[in-house]
Amino acid sequence: MVETADWIPRTINLAERTHPKRATVIYGPRRVGKTSLVEHWLAGLDGRRVLRAVGDDILVRSLLSSQDASRIVAWTMGYDVLFLDEAQRIPEVGWALKILVDARPDLTIIATGSASFALAGQVGEPLTGRQTPLALYPISVSESPGNNFEIIEQLPGLLVYGMYPEVRTAGSDTERAETLRELTSSYLFKDILELERVKGAGLLLDLLTLIALQVGSLVSLSELASTLGIAVKTVARYLDLFEKSYVLFNLRGFSRNLREEVTRTSKYYFYDTGVRNAVLNNFNPLRARDDGGALWENFLVMERIKARSNQRKDARMFFWRTWQQAEIDLIEDVGGNLGAFEFKTNPLRRVRAPSQFVEAYPDATFQVVTPDNWLDFVRL
Repeated sequence: MVETADWIPRTINLAERTHPKRATVIYGPRRVGKTSLVEHWLAGLDGRRVLRAVGDDILVRSLLSSQDASRIVAWTMGYDVLFLDEAQRIPEVGWALKILVDARPDLTIIATGSASFALAGQVGEPLTGRQTPLALYPISVSESPGNNFEIIEQLPGLLVYGMYPEVRTAGSDTERAETLRELTSSYLFKDILELERVKGAGLLLDLLTLIALQVGSLVSLSELASTLGIAVKTVARYLDLFEKSYVLFNLRGFSRNLREEVTRTSKYYFYDTGVRNAVLNNFNPLRARDDGGALWENFLVMERIKARSNQRKDARMFFWRTWQQAEIDLIEDVGGNLGAFEFKTNPLRRVRAPSQFVEAYPDATFQVVTPDNWLDFVRL
């Protein structure tokens, strides 16, 4: 594998994720390195003939959307690997990939797409049983350069500037902030505005700003709608688009037993804290902020999600709260076994699981995650 100065090796091993008679489809936000991941893997495939294609190419779009099996198969003859980048731009791309999977079981197929709601909708039904879906997120702590001491020292900056590859390899905080502003202004809404009918980027930014100010708190769609002057259904649709385009992660309430448990509202977290701070245009150092607790919670939730995804250790994730406001930040359900986690910035503060939770779920484990033990938590 060829490495460059700004390349950060990723945990995902494509050699283990590609299989005969299946297309490997890589989803994820823009600018997290999907193309670089594939290209670095392809660089190590000595002797294998690679066909590279991009969904922006008009001829590629015309061919693969034609559903002309003979032409599509003939296009790949003589090649061992097909790399289709920006696949979401090709209408009905799933049917073209299905044709190739069935007709060329010897062909390794990798497709990438930045807009999950577009690509998943196009490939889901045609490729049922014929795809290996992968999610690539911003850099995780486990992938971050440096030893444990260096990473711990970098923590305040990680909370402020986040984990996008370009941000992690930038030479200064000024460059990091400029990169995040450019990412937010040029790419954050690109897929949504191109692929869905919305009222404009200004309204989307206003909604994201409100969510950014409520990270870690229960979100009321009716309050958001009232503030923005739009319908509740419109707010719900826009939030769904932000989820599907990997801007926001929706954490829902957990319940098995108690009538008092809150389950119909959600908490929202940004996939990257740097993007959240860019939305607010606030890159002040951690010591000068009053939202350190929200950033800490957002950072830990997303790092845990990245770790589980990269290591293929699935879990269902929730928050827990009662109407009496007893709460736990994160609940993981792994095959019916519950783990509860509370996030605190002060390692000296003693915290116990709420008595209602302990009584309802006596077999659940409970852990407080602080700046003293967070590395173990985000690395599983």
